[in-house]
Amino acid sequence: MRHHFFVTGTDTGVGKTTLSALLCAALDAVYWKPIQTGTLEGSDRSTVMRLAGIGTDRTLDEVYQFVPPVSPDLAARWAGVEIDLNRINLPTSLMNDWLVIEGVGGVLVPINPKQFVLDMMAKLKLPVILAARSSLGTINHTLLTLAALHAAELPVHGVVLIGDQNRENRETIERFGHVRVIGEIPRLPNLHRTALMQVFLNHFDRAAFSQ
Repeated sequence: MRHHFFVTGTDTGVGKTTLSALLCAALDAVYWKPIQTGTLEGSDRSTVMRLAGIGTDRTLDEVYQFVPPVSPDLAARWAGVEIDLNRINLPTSLMNDWLVIEGVGGVLVPINPKQFVLDMMAKLKLPVILAARSSLGTINHTLLTLAALHAAELPVHGVVLIGDQNRENRETIERFGHVRVIGEIPRLPNLHRTALMQVFLNHFDRAAFSQ
């Protein structure tokens, strides 16, 4: 499972899906989002397929899908169900493939009355890539998230900063978070496969993804 990663973020809307699409394009990875809310506005799976230029054969079905754009526990409660982590298991058929798993919201988003996204990550035990903003406020959000990941003894593969380059924030996150920033995604006027591939080539530590 050395080619599997779990992509999480410091909060909702930080850029997890864009980062997941970039990794799927650059690594020819399979994409999986086990829990999806807000399907009325479309799914992250369809967005990744469009941005990364991949087909359904490089994606996996969601385990849980909910229409309202709210937290998973609330969406499940409204639907009259409860999210069961026992249903979310790594596909054994992809042991030798690159696999990008995208979480939902941040690590302490509840998925049922007793568990968080962090519990799903702990069950899967995969290296974590954290998507974080590069702008003002990112230090607190990023270090808090890293503290939660370290407390859960999850392996943090690295942080990817999204937005305008900020060297001071990058250095602070690396120093206090005891982590490497392995990539940056600048503002892009157009999001598509070619642009994402170029970002990976120019702004990512490709050695972090070497086999």
